[in-house]
Amino acid sequence: MTGKIDKFCLVGAIAALLALIFPLTGADPDTGKMVAFVGDIPGLAVAMALCVIAGAVFTWYGVGNVALASMLLLVVIFGGWQAIVSLDDYGIGGHARVGFWLFILSLWALVWRAIDVLAKYRTLETGKQQAAHLLVPVAFGVWLLFVWQVVTVGFGVPQVLLPPPSMIAERFTGSIPILWADFHQTFIKAVLSGYVMGCGSAFIVAIAVDRVPFLKRGLLPLGNMVSALPIIGVAPIMVMWFGFDWQSKAAVIVIMTFFPMLVNTVTGLNAAGRLEKDLMATYASGYWSTLLRLRLPAALPFIFNALKINSTLALIGAIVAEFFGTPIVGMGFRISTEVGRMNVDMVWAEIALAALAGTAFYGAVALAERKVTSWHPSFRVRR
Repeated sequence: MTGKIDKFCLVGAIAALLALIFPLTGADPDTGKMVAFVGDIPGLAVAMALCVIAGAVFTWYGVGNVALASMLLLVVIFGGWQAIVSLDDYGIGGHARVGFWLFILSLWALVWRAIDVLAKYRTLETGKQQAAHLLVPVAFGVWLLFVWQVVTVGFGVPQVLLPPPSMIAERFTGSIPILWADFHQTFIKAVLSGYVMGCGSAFIVAIAVDRVPFLKRGLLPLGNMVSALPIIGVAPIMVMWFGFDWQSKAAVIVIMTFFPMLVNTVTGLNAAGRLEKDLMATYASGYWSTLLRLRLPAALPFIFNALKINSTLALIGAIVAEFFGTPIVGMGFRISTEVGRMNVDMVWAEIALAALAGTAFYGAVALAERKVTSWHPSFRVRR
């Protein structure tokens, strides 16, 4: 016994105990049948009993290490699975009452405690530490999806308002060819090309601004003005200029990504300290030699910061631009047309695809940053 009561585990045990007493559902208005108590659902009864036992044990003995936190997660996983099964197979969906929601509260308290312990885990073994860092966001993300599922199904939320994740996943897996065509049109063609052109041109202009000081007073205000232009006003103009295909979306992305890259690069080029610059001057180093050997390496964290910001801006810009004119393919096109048809599950499938693509793109840039700027203090491992 640790001598300190674990409050989250106590809440989990009490909520699961009360869930064994209160009714799970109300009467079905169509059949009049009532699944009143947990005794009618053996799997759910076992899950609640495990939550009571685990919550009571860990209340007194605490969750002091990763092994115990993992055991708590296993209890939650079993309980969550039984909750989802009971919603579909035992008629709880749309008729859930206080007993069911008390059980969900119990699972929340236990999973919160387990994730908290895993988040605080520290070890000198790199593999274990990386596994813990990966497990925490995965567990938290899965929990959010679980809550989304049980809330939408348990309360009987109309699918046209918010479909459950299971319905979205079914549509996603059944529409792979369509989603791939949309991904190819929006991301591979428009996003990547616009991203490269926008960031590349901004980097070149930043070097020119740094080399020719009076350009800073002329170009930076102009770049600020362009970045403030509303995308819903620029996108139709770009469509008229460059046509309905990916070129007009790439032009919108160039406008959106240019200014963040310009400002961050200019700021980064001035990040080198005066002592380092004086040292280069004593070596008779010219402008370009100092730029390549000192100032650009010092600016890399700022440059990668702009690249990460632009990785999300580019995808958003392409999708919004497709609302104003595109061939009959693309993420933005699909979202706008399927909303009109009330196919909300397909809309959410496209949103999930955009989220996955944006996350992978951001992660790739962040990984490149870690490899290129591993010397930077922000990447030092904190014990």
